[in-house]
Amino acid sequence: MMRPACSPRSLASQILPSIRRHYASHPPKARLNIPTDYGTTPLLHHTSKAALANQELSQEARNGTTDRKNLFQAINSALSHALRSDPRVLLFGEDVAFGGVFRCSMNLASEFGDHRVFNTPLSEQGIVGFAVGAAVEGMRPIAEVQFADYVFPAFDQIVNEAAKIRYRAGTNADEQACGGMVIRMPSGGVGHGALYHSQSPEALFTHVPGMRVVVPRSPVQAKGLLLAAIESPDPVIFMEPKILYRAAVEHVPAEAYTLPLSKAEVLKEGKDVTIISYGTPLYTCQNALAAAEKDLKCSVELIDLRTVYPWDRQSVMASVNKTGRCIVVHESMVNAGVGAEVAATVQEGCFLRLEAPVQRVAGWSTHSGLAYEKFQIPDVTRIYDAIKNVLEY
Repeated sequence: MMRPACSPRSLASQILPSIRRHYASHPPKARLNIPTDYGTTPLLHHTSKAALANQELSQEARNGTTDRKNLFQAINSALSHALRSDPRVLLFGEDVAFGGVFRCSMNLASEFGDHRVFNTPLSEQGIVGFAVGAAVEGMRPIAEVQFADYVFPAFDQIVNEAAKIRYRAGTNADEQACGGMVIRMPSGGVGHGALYHSQSPEALFTHVPGMRVVVPRSPVQAKGLLLAAIESPDPVIFMEPKILYRAAVEHVPAEAYTLPLSKAEVLKEGKDVTIISYGTPLYTCQNALAAAEKDLKCSVELIDLRTVYPWDRQSVMASVNKTGRCIVVHESMVNAGVGAEVAATVQEGCFLRLEAPVQRVAGWSTHSGLAYEKFQIPDVTRIYDAIKNVLEY
């Protein structure tokens, strides 16, 4: 039997070096689409002084110290404080007792016991259904759905039960509600998650009265917004951008603190264009506006919605009435997304001040395949072009 001229292994070694993993790299000589430098971005607090200068913090937190944490560590800190300070708080989900897939609940089961931090069966409907029952009985359940992509079997429990109980109870609303119920879920793309580990389904929940939908951009925001969600009288969908779990690192106040829900934050003031976004795309927006301001000699305002429902209409419209131009950026698909609601509201409230049509830069209306997941998420070039288009309109 003749031996093949080239074995499969040696053939692969010849071919593979010429194949680039496009979803994990950027084009050679790229000027705009280069990796975000999380170590220098102005969206993160790189010093303790900067973190403690936040006027939204409580006085106690501002007078305290900080620790450098990434996003999953900040969430762990918030969960630990909630469990320690309120005996009604429960934490549960798939593998939560072991620390969770992304380590957000690490060491909590050993500290608080398996009666307060525990694993559940692989049933999202069961996890959320249990959370609804616990909340109605006066507990403050924090349910973890392992990936946002897995939440759909629990959609009925969220929409038809959790969101409606307080309204349905009428005069008994104070006693029969799901306040304090938080459903945490990692969301968004990571570059290799493909169909079932890359979705951003926040828009599906923004259609439901009675729910709050929160998406933090950083460790400081994650800790404060999560603690606020646990205290909220409404059930909260808390979506954690998984790509930021370890990438985003900043100084986080050591003391417990809450940040306001349904209040947008102006991250950078400007006078020519308003960019509205939330979560991971904010870093892409920052890179794009920095390049645009340099090249196009413009001034761009950047706003983080933080809570995408109910969202801060007043702050957004005040900004657009000032700049006259508006771009909405989000990772989830463009069709019927958060950007559509923001654009419609801006058109209604700022029509006479608009100098150009509202632009949406979002994910394409297609599923996220493994080989091209990177191209599903809005990149710097698309946002840069949107800035240029509204300025030249």
